[in-house]
Amino acid sequence: MEDIRKLMEELQLETFLSVNDIPELDLYMDQVIQLFEKKYTVTKRKEEDKVLTKTMINNYAKGKLFFPVKNKKYTKEHIMLISMIYQMKGVLSIGDIKKSLGKLNMMVENEDFQLEALYERYETLGTHNVARFKETSEQLDSEIAEEDRYIRQLLMVASLTHMSNLFRKAAEKIVDEIEEEKKDS
Repeated sequence: MEDIRKLMEELQLETFLSVNDIPELDLYMDQVIQLFEKKYTVTKRKEEDKVLTKTMINNYAKGKLFFPVKNKKYTKEHIMLISMIYQMKGVLSIGDIKKSLGKLNMMVENEDFQLEALYERYETLGTHNVARFKETSEQLDSEIAEEDRYIRQLLMVASLTHMSNLFRKAAEKIVDEIEEEKKDS
């Protein structure tokens, strides 16, 4: 059990860009990158990994994953959307992210939708997800505690990737529902 708790600590699972971390002032791209680097550096797998790059942000903008930027400055709403994209991109394709966020972008841009309230709800769900993940991981670890160290590691990897695939498939199915509802309306 000690190994799994140590792993959970090393993963820095509670690292999340909160509403309070995002300045009220609009930021230039380099400042957005610095904000993400400062927050997420502790979560990088390798030292040389980049958290966010100009190319990534430009690709998100070209792909219309968020509403257009004005005067090369990113608003608090842009940064919240980039943060959501940052979290989703590890699991979903850029196309699926665009489908997921398309209506939200229109709402923010056209209807004066209060994205901050949604983002705060997203933060709360993220905190709950971390707690559930830790609990599930500890349960899984206890189920395989009798095994040899390598076999435990292998079973943990196989089980975690299986669960990841289950969650990804469920997320993709919901994206498909969003796309279907968009076609129907």
